Amino acid sequence: MSTIKFKTKQNKLFDITPTRLIVLSFLLLILSGTAILMLPISSKGGDYTGFLDALFTATSASCVTGLVSLDTGTHWSIFGQIIILLLIQVGALGIVTLATSFSVILGRKVGLQGRRLALESTNYFSFEGVLNLARKTFIITLIAETLGAIILSFRFVPQFGSQGLYMAIFHSISAFCNAGFDIMGNYSSLTSFNDDFIVLITVSTLVIIGGLGFIVWDNLIDFIKTRTLHLHSKVVLSLSVVLIVLGTLLFLFFEYDNPDTLGAFSSSEKVVNSFFHSVASRTAGFNSFSIEKMNEISKMVTIFLMFVGAAPGSTGGGIKITTFAIIMIAIFSEIKGSQKTIIFNEKISNIIVFKALAIIGLSGLIISLFTALVLLVEKIYPFIDVLFEITSAFGTVGLSAIGSPVLSHFTKSLLILTMFIGRIGPLTFAISIALRNNKKPDKIYPEGKVMVG
Repeated sequence: MSTIKFKTKQNKLFDITPTRLIVLSFLLLILSGTAILMLPISSKGGDYTGFLDALFTATSASCVTGLVSLDTGTHWSIFGQIIILLLIQVGALGIVTLATSFSVILGRKVGLQGRRLALESTNYFSFEGVLNLARKTFIITLIAETLGAIILSFRFVPQFGSQGLYMAIFHSISAFCNAGFDIMGNYSSLTSFNDDFIVLITVSTLVIIGGLGFIVWDNLIDFIKTRTLHLHSKVVLSLSVVLIVLGTLLFLFFEYDNPDTLGAFSSSEKVVNSFFHSVASRTAGFNSFSIEKMNEISKMVTIFLMFVGAAPGSTGGGIKITTFAIIMIAIFSEIKGSQKTIIFNEKISNIIVFKALAIIGLSGLIISLFTALVLLVEKIYPFIDVLFEITSAFGTVGLSAIGSPVLSHFTKSLLILTMFIGRIGPLTFAISIALRNNKKPDKIYPEGKVMVG
């Protein structure tokens, strides 16, 4: 395993892997944000915010989740909201990616260890293109968030005055980073704009762009010259379209006559709001109608979308859309009696299939365990709502079926841990599996036979 070595005062060497440095950077970001959010200047009332609520908010922002224990629009001051926005921006792109981007833009040399950190932070394929990807990441982010803010300002400024420009910037960054934080007040998210197609489609577009991942956008930019799409991009783009369309149709069908969700909308509003929820469910966390009052089957569809999530190297979470695609193709291959996993006429190695299987298995185990723990404490909530909440935290989505503000300290603490694992977990699992220790040859074992199925 590749490591970075530091000398202590006792002249001893200890090793820190790039993976651990990335995890530590998130921990540092969360703890720094917590300390600042606890200060009186961060709240509108000028009072100190409790440690758990500040930690919950800082974790949710840094892990671009969107679950809140205090209303972002009414509790936090402008200063506190800006801190939350900075945590979202840095947490979405990662400290390593941002540092590398600035170094490349300023013309500074990035050494081998810096390249390795950037490679693992962005989940990119090779050392050669990782610095160029870091630069493009910063530029794409700046352009997308600026355009989003400009469009939203045309809707928010007439309604909120000069504050509307600030609100447009906040929601544009929150949408592109797939964070789902809003400052509309009273935990309302975008429910007051469920008839405003410009707001809903703009936010949806920002969420989709951020969720596709910078690797895909790098390929799409190069496609103009090369006319070639990588397999990764083909999988992400095709399955993203399938999931968005499928989610839209399912929500439209199951919630069409529900008076508490889509029932009172016009036909066009039902379609747009179903589309918005389908997009937002895959790690964005915004909602334009009541999540709590959805039918159980719609909640199950949402749980599935939250679990799958966005693309690797994106601002979104979940097990990642490519992980899901690989496992599904592998299952169909086994059913057909083939030992090869073929996607778009290209073979996927068994090592990658095993990584995908490990990620899904570990993710499912964590969600199941944490759901069981919450059910032991929060006895008044049904299973489906608790599973929804845990999956939302793990997938860094931010949608809530029971309302984080009314949860116990234990459950809030568990959600904090879930959000953190969800943000760095799949990446950490994949890297830890990929980096082998090749110093010793593998032992040869006799082949055993175990019946399965």
